Amino acid sequence: MVDLQVFILILPVLLLSLTLHEFSHGFVAHLLGDPTPYREGRLTLNPIKHLDFFGALALILTQAIGWAKPVPINPNYFKNPWRDMAITSAAGPISNLLLAIAFALLYHFLNSLNLVIGSLKISEPLALISYLGVRINLGLAIFNFLPIPPLDGSKVIVKFLPLSWRVNYLRLELVGFLIILFLALTGILGLTLYPILKFLSNLLLSYTSIFFK
Repeated sequence: MVDLQVFILILPVLLLSLTLHEFSHGFVAHLLGDPTPYREGRLTLNPIKHLDFFGALALILTQAIGWAKPVPINPNYFKNPWRDMAITSAAGPISNLLLAIAFALLYHFLNSLNLVIGSLKISEPLALISYLGVRINLGLAIFNFLPIPPLDGSKVIVKFLPLSWRVNYLRLELVGFLIILFLALTGILGLTLYPILKFLSNLLLSYTSIFFK
């Protein structure tokens, strides 16, 4: 279980990460000609509009696996539906990758400071929040890029499948959800994702540290 102190640290990162992920889907869809996200009130950075209780809870507990309320998108508005749907789907995880980079830079910046109020070095808890931001956003990007319907990765990879396979592949959403649930409950998903997450987190923090040497 996550204790209260860790929950308080994770909460603002969680809200920002999930909100930006879903906003990015909606914003890119809007740019590509779909008015649905705007009509549904999802072109907003208000986290309440985007949060899914169980997805947020999963992200708090795992710091890697989570989801938000999907933004409604109608590909019939796109000029090139398969291509534009792939771009729209990729926008969410890519926003998390960019946010992870920003948190990594912030982490090194805060560690280079010596901010002290009384006897408390306030840069330390802020640096920890930034570190959690790196982990959570990389975790969201990795998890959502998995090519299992209904995750974002499935809507990206479908663009590269033969036309005769595409619709049937996306119809596997219910089966895909059960597969994800099985992998999560058996621990297979964690055993697969956590080594990747650890490697990429260390790699990102290592490369971004060069700007503060």
